[in-house]
Amino acid sequence: MKRERSEPQTLKSLSTAAAASDVWQLRLYVAGKTAKSVAAFENLKRLCEKHLPGKYRIEVVDLLVHPQLAKGDQIVAIPTLVRKLPPPIRKVIGDLSNVERTLVGLQLRPAKGESDKTIDRREPGRARL
Repeated sequence: MKRERSEPQTLKSLSTAAAASDVWQLRLYVAGKTAKSVAAFENLKRLCEKHLPGKYRIEVVDLLVHPQLAKGDQIVAIPTLVRKLPPPIRKVIGDLSNVERTLVGLQLRPAKGESDKTIDRREPGRARL
């Protein structure tokens, strides 16, 4: 039996697949109902309602109840937010109170100055504004 060689998915095909599902799957890892954990959930909920209305699903994983789940997403600090879908997987650590940092971390917004810079190919290492 001949195996077909599968081509690696390109960024375009991944974003097309994500657009088809159109639902952001977010997993928030916490440890109990600490002030930081509660703040992270509230901040995430507020951010999603503003930037992803009706297009998100939040799963909260309490590592005090299910510590074995930390290994799968390689969680080393809490609270940690993991964007499962759309690909690629992204992580943001902390209580998510810095909205700009969280939006950039989730790739909902480009980093400041990132979209208006282009690399000058004539002089390696120099950016052109």
